[in-house]
Amino acid sequence: MPAPLVRIETMAPQPEIADVVVIGGGIVGVFAAYYLVRRGLKVVLVEKGLIGAEQSSRNWGWCRQQNRDARELPIATKSLDLWDQFAADTGEDTGFRRCGLLYLSNNEDELAGWARWRDFARTVGVTTHMLSAEEATERGKATSKQWKGGVYSPSDGTADPSKAAPAVARAIISAGGVIVQNCAARGIETSGGRLSAVVTEKGTIRTKLAVLAGGAWASSFCNNLGVRFPQASVRSSILSVEPGIEGLPDALHTAEVSVTRRADGGHTLAISGRARVDVTPQQIRFARYFVPMFARRWRNLAPGGLEGWRSGHESLARWQLDEQTPMERMRVLDPLVDESAVAEILRRARQLLPQLAKAKVAAKWAGYVDSTPDGVPAIGEIPNIPGLILAAGFSGHGFGIGPGTGHLIADLMTGRTPIVDSLPYRPERLVASAWGKVADF
Repeated sequence: MPAPLVRIETMAPQPEIADVVVIGGGIVGVFAAYYLVRRGLKVVLVEKGLIGAEQSSRNWGWCRQQNRDARELPIATKSLDLWDQFAADTGEDTGFRRCGLLYLSNNEDELAGWARWRDFARTVGVTTHMLSAEEATERGKATSKQWKGGVYSPSDGTADPSKAAPAVARAIISAGGVIVQNCAARGIETSGGRLSAVVTEKGTIRTKLAVLAGGAWASSFCNNLGVRFPQASVRSSILSVEPGIEGLPDALHTAEVSVTRRADGGHTLAISGRARVDVTPQQIRFARYFVPMFARRWRNLAPGGLEGWRSGHESLARWQLDEQTPMERMRVLDPLVDESAVAEILRRARQLLPQLAKAKVAAKWAGYVDSTPDGVPAIGEIPNIPGLILAAGFSGHGFGIGPGTGHLIADLMTGRTPIVDSLPYRPERLVASAWGKVADF
């Protein structure tokens, strides 16, 4: 079942020349295109399916600083301001609001970890409040449960996954950019060792700069270029309930279940980290990179099936630029829902929050969450293909930091001082010895 999504119309033909081509119309791709076109560049964004149709519309919608990796915290902080600024500058509604995020726990080790993060956050100017047992129980009164403690991060918030990427896409078009949907990028051409064109199923766009924001497809696209980018995804299933339930926190996380109020008044329900690992050629190829990460998460991960193999997003296939690609055979990744997982999510949610006892399920969906081995995205120029910027592997964190990432990409491409230090995100950190050479393990 597809996740809720606002669809936009894009009628412009594909241009033959551009200053920058952005490959991928998820939240990262659209924000990169937005900031580039605002700087006066001629920008073309090509999307194999629909704007925002994959993980950008299938996530919780959280825009948070709380519990971020230290490397991601600066870009998360900048992104919160940019969500606000985007609305002020364009009049477009992404559903963003600083509603605050509430974390509740009865686990002493978890509370201690949150306290350590709070102490670190203070050193970089981020405010987060540890809650006593009394405060946590009061803030979590909708649960009718006693809590040992919690965290409240007042400046964090949520945006609406169903309409955020489409809203940014409309702003791109209003600013003079071109968006071409149902148009897969097949590859690139180079001249003199630099990128010189992006080849799509609709023809060639001559350009010296491109952004690869392909989400779960990025590694297979890189593989066809002769570039190794270790990436693996897990299949996560969530659901939403119909509007009408009042009195719940806007954004609540517990070990049992997490709940987010949607812009339509309904709520998204999920279990943090719960997912299935579908076997794919790419999973096998990069297994040694990801075994440590999967081992740490073994309590929440379960073996999957062949859903990922059939989807083709983690294929090791190679193709010519005049051939149909896996992206054209799978316009939108819309994997099968894990019915046992959504049943467990609903059971836990109703047990934790009695108000949900009679709530009707509005929708349920699944999506592939792509990760890097260290859980931090790869953002930067691919060393052996000057002119091609990679922005992928957001590890379930990409939606909230989409604005900051897009701004950083525009900074790198236009020679401006980066909005944050880009060094922690450099792609070559992942496989420093393998760039430009695809070899078997």
